Formats: sequence, structure tokens, C-alpha cells
Amino acid sequence: MEKKNLDWENMGFSYMQTDKRYVANYKDGKWDEGGLIDDANIVMNECAGVLQYSQSVFEGLKAYTTEDGRIVTFRPDLNASRMVDSAKRLEMPPFPEDRFVDAVIQVVKANAAYVPPYGSGATLYIRPYMFGINPVIGVKPADEYQFRIFTTPVGPYFKGGAKPITICVSDFDRAAPHGTGHIKAGLNYAMSLHAIVTAHANGFDENMYLDSATRTKVEETGGANFIFVTKDNKVVTPHSSTILPSITRRSIMYVAEHYLGLEVEERDVYFDEVKDFAECGLCGTAAVISPVGKIVNHGEEICLPSGMEKMGPITQKLYDTLTGIQMGHIEAPEGWIQVIE
Repeated sequence: MEKKNLDWENMGFSYMQTDKRYVANYKDGKWDEGGLIDDANIVMNECAGVLQYSQSVFEGLKAYTTEDGRIVTFRPDLNASRMVDSAKRLEMPPFPEDRFVDAVIQVVKANAAYVPPYGSGATLYIRPYMFGINPVIGVKPADEYQFRIFTTPVGPYFKGGAKPITICVSDFDRAAPHGTGHIKAGLNYAMSLHAIVTAHANGFDENMYLDSATRTKVEETGGANFIFVTKDNKVVTPHSSTILPSITRRSIMYVAEHYLGLEVEERDVYFDEVKDFAECGLCGTAAVISPVGKIVNHGEEICLPSGMEKMGPITQKLYDTLTGIQMGHIEAPEGWIQVIE
């Protein structure tokens, strides 16, 4: 399929409507067969469950053009599994995992003209989501749901390279113990908006959230997990039942251990020890790894030894290896790459 005539190299990270999207509906206790449609608009009742009580979950993944010209996605089975966990937590009917992966393949194939060419720095972002659509006025789960996937081509998260960012310790809590911090629900992101706007107003790029119970342990940011590198090159990531299980983080930890031969550890990370790390990064679908150069806690500055000019050496190796796997330069572990035929 011939590519769209777009300015791929200068594309921003924003929404652009593509030709097709996938839609399936849940009614009377079962999902319909679903399929691709042209209309990007959603029509629902004013009392729809998603509008009244924020009953919605979502995922995010990307499609790439590899060096040999194939279109691929990265570990969509894990997105499917995580969405099942999110749906169960919000009393929503899980969309079957095999159908999730098949729907991703369908919608990417239908929008293949929007998958950016290899080397452009751009990708096709894929957004699966599900929400309660029938009228609900009492506080209870909806009875009917819609599952959808749209795609949009996006440019690189960073323009001109991944420069280290400055983050602040947030005065706000991201998630409560036994709450919904471990699932990808829209409501989690809604409550983070005030915190991120406040951080930006104060000159910071992102927040570091601490655990709400003791405010002594590092959790995550509003939309990414943390990774740290010790001075003896061990890769450490926080453990918590209120952290979203990032697919990127899980992949990075595997790459660190099995491709780079590094020691890895998932454990409680206390804020008091952050000053002792050599490198810090935020990991997620959008940028893979965003390096952190400085962390500010109410005026107290922690400057990472890796500095404010570039990624630290271990973080750079992790980034290069994982993106090399995604782009087809490096052989992937079995099952990581889904080819769109």
C-alpha cells in the first residue's frame, strides 16, 4: 500500500484521524462480532455510564516499519492481558485477548498507509479503549459497553534527542493502597491532570509520586514507570501494588538481564536512597525511556551523576537495545514481535 503524503520527519505527537477504526459492542451478556468502520464519531446517550461515572479503560501501543519493510507491533498480547485486568477491576466485561490482538492487526492493516516509513522517527500509535455506553443514573456498572481501536501517526516524543528532564516530588497522591493505581483506567489519568499542570507551572517536566501510605517510597509518574541504575550498574525498578505494570518496563528489565548481562532488581525504592543512584529514567510506550537529570523535593535538588546533557551510559544501552528489537535491527525474543501480514 502506498504511504500517505505526510511530513513524517516533522510530525508532532498529536491526534490525526486515519481511515478506519475497529468497533465491537457488548449487549445482552455477549460481544458482537465487531468490525472496521469509517466514522470516527461516537454517538451515545447523555446519561451513558462513561459520562456519569468514568467507567472506561484503555491501552496504548505502536506499529512500526522495520528496516526490511515489514509492519510490526510490539507485544500486543500483553496489552490484551492488561486490559482484561483493568476491565475486571471496573466491573466491565473483558474483551477476549485473542480478539484484541486480531482487532489490532485488522486496524493496523486497514491503516497501513499511515504507518510511517522506516527511519522517519515516527510511528503509528494504536489506542484500544472500552467504556460503558448505556444510560446509568444510579451508581452501578453499565450493562452495555463499546470496545474501540483507533490509530494515529505520531512523531517522536522528543524533538532533537532525548535530553534529560527535571522532575519534582509531587504534593499530590497518585493512587491509594487497594485502589486503582495498578490498572489503566481513564480516571487515574484525570486525577493526575491538576498535578502535572501544577508541575509545569512551577517549571518542571514531570512529577515523582511517592506512596500515599507513608510518602517514603518512589512509585511512578502520572504516565510512566521509573527505572534506576546504581553506581555498580544494577538496574532497579520500584515494586508496588499500586504501580501500573508497564510493558515497556517489563521489556527493559528483560533486556537488561538477558541482552546486556546486567543484574536487575524489582523492590521497594525509598526516596532517601534516590540521591545514591547513578542514573534515572521514566519508561513507557511514548518515549521508551525519558532520562531524568534532576529531581527536586521542595527546593532540595538531587542531581544525577549522568547529568543534564544526555542519557546515562546504561540507560542509553537499554534504549538502543529495546528500540533495536522493535525496529528489527536486533533479534527479538520469541513472541515479542507481531508481524502485520
